[in-house]
Amino acid sequence: MSAPAADEKVIADVARWLNEVVIGLNLCPFSGKPARENRVRFFVSTAIDDEVLLQDLQQEMELLDQKPASEIETTLVIIPHHLRDFFDYNQFLNWTNQLLKRNRWVGVYQFATFHPHYCFAHAEPDDAENLTNRAPYPILHIIREASLEKALEYFADVEEIPEVNKARVEGLTAEEKQTLFPYLFGAN
Repeated sequence: MSAPAADEKVIADVARWLNEVVIGLNLCPFSGKPARENRVRFFVSTAIDDEVLLQDLQQEMELLDQKPASEIETTLVIIPHHLRDFFDYNQFLNWTNQLLKRNRWVGVYQFATFHPHYCFAHAEPDDAENLTNRAPYPILHIIREASLEKALEYFADVEEIPEVNKARVEGLTAEEKQTLFPYLFGAN
């Protein structure tokens, strides 16, 4: 499989997850509009080490600096070849915070985190609530803080989203879980 074809499959997997899980289950009420308007950028990082991934993240935030939200609202940096271990992924997040500080992007961008083995700090690995952040590949979602603040103005009860999402994924049947999360069951 050539690199572009491999990237196309990775993007297709993530687009399916975004549309069927994140938007389909309404886990993020802010995601539907940018997705419908084709303002979500999918960037497949070829990084196999932290340094290259940090360069990719910086490049993507510099691109967001140059492009208005009306053109690119947000970027999903997909990491198919690195940080497959969730512990390593979590450790890498320290570097992302340093990247934000070094470039004076604190308050400009923030990261939402997704991983096939995502596990909340207070949860057991098999707890259904982890499904809210389980994606087909490790992903760092670059969010414009200004856009997030604007979106929050239009949504009531934002603080309830995590509990609503937890209840939503806990209510999925085994068959629905297999359909929505095939990569967790050996299918993809």
